[in-house]
Amino acid sequence: MTNKKSLSLPLNLRLEDDNKVADGVIRRIVAVLRVGSPDCKAIAPTLSTSLAVVEVNKTTTGSYLDALVSFLRVGNDRERKESATALYALCSFAYFVMEEIGRIGGAEAVINLKLGSSVPISYHPCFGPHEDLLLLEADDKLVSDIFHERVTLRGLPDEDAVLCTKSKTYAIKFVGNSNSMFLIPPPSICPGDAQVSDTNNNDKPLVSVLKIAPGNMELVEVSPRLDKLKQILLANPFGAGDVEAMMDIDDDLDHNGKRDLALYTWSDLVNTVQASDEELRNGLQSLSAIEIDGYWRVIDENYLDVILRMLLHNCVLKDWSFDDLDEDEVVDALVADEFPSQLASHCLRVFGSKVNETDKWKLEPRLVCLHFARQILREEKMRLESFMEEWKKKIPDGMEERFEMLEGEVLTEKIGIETRVYTFSVRSLPSTPAERFSVLFKHRSKWEWKDLEPYLRDLHVPRLSMEGLLLKYTRRAQPKADAPPVFSAR
Repeated sequence: MTNKKSLSLPLNLRLEDDNKVADGVIRRIVAVLRVGSPDCKAIAPTLSTSLAVVEVNKTTTGSYLDALVSFLRVGNDRERKESATALYALCSFAYFVMEEIGRIGGAEAVINLKLGSSVPISYHPCFGPHEDLLLLEADDKLVSDIFHERVTLRGLPDEDAVLCTKSKTYAIKFVGNSNSMFLIPPPSICPGDAQVSDTNNNDKPLVSVLKIAPGNMELVEVSPRLDKLKQILLANPFGAGDVEAMMDIDDDLDHNGKRDLALYTWSDLVNTVQASDEELRNGLQSLSAIEIDGYWRVIDENYLDVILRMLLHNCVLKDWSFDDLDEDEVVDALVADEFPSQLASHCLRVFGSKVNETDKWKLEPRLVCLHFARQILREEKMRLESFMEEWKKKIPDGMEERFEMLEGEVLTEKIGIETRVYTFSVRSLPSTPAERFSVLFKHRSKWEWKDLEPYLRDLHVPRLSMEGLLLKYTRRAQPKADAPPVFSAR
């Protein structure tokens, strides 16, 4: 009872005049919040509220902030009310908030820790596994992209997710830690029931540990995974039958109003293909894909062949130069031949290039000659002489065919005294290095560099040069000093 009366005395102090008295006894008074009798604990919250509004006592009262919070959680109605009032009074002092950040500190207390110093730690009231919290290691550029919401996670449920920025793709890998790594929340998250058993060390910051992290996520830049893009678009190429369907939009719908074959909008591709937007657009360009009625399509080679032949026929008929084609004239002529204007323009983009950013186009001999070579070699191997003879017949006058144009598209082999040529296109190969080399060495056990290089030219692996790729996936042999090097599987 005496303790209760003694504890009540400071309530009668005229706080404006007795700051020094209050400051001298507040540590013992506030300690009652922890170890006092039930009667004393009933008075302590009220007393702490009164003292908290005296600026000289704000930091001392705040030293037992965890005790005040404990009353909010487990106290009776009066204790919760008085504790809430005390906390509100403390938080109204900007200086106290800054002092509290320095003392309770959270992550800042560790970041600002001097060499050879230490801080006491305790378990946060919310300490646990927190499976929804993961550490992510990223460089400054990526951090900026993440904070400004310029990144996305892409992948289907059965795939390992990748993180994509506007122009790059990153694999997400988990790296385990051999040492304990503590996750410490910012000071705005109250340490709650953290224990401070040594009142003599109250000036030291108290760090609350929210979680022990077993490791962190690491981002590794990788090549875009564009094989799926090739697979899904080539599975349903746009052909002559689709042109008729464009005239009647209901022709390719089933009785439920859904399309019989899968078609992909840009949004569909973004959600399906693991690549950044920029890499995805480059992949579409490499496939000569075109957006038709909101869907991305690859034009069937047979139908594209018909359009190209008609374009070449018009060039002869209208005496157009291959190096000076007016886009409007070309499109109008092909539309008159019942080809859609969109596909007429697309034909120029597939087989030609712009002339000095004007509306003029020129046909590229290599692209035109390569197209006809593919048409000839589609079915079977041919004697080299027979192929060259037929190829020359199909090439329009004014263009010159050269076998070097076919690098990365055809291979030759010796059978007795004959040389045969056959199609083996880099476009049909996987885009990942391991799978690419596997297919190459299954096709041929040994490659000379002049034959191998065209099939590696489009491989771009972050942080790995061409020499690095060869060292990783091949063995290099050179029987004689003047002989060309030969590569085999490692």
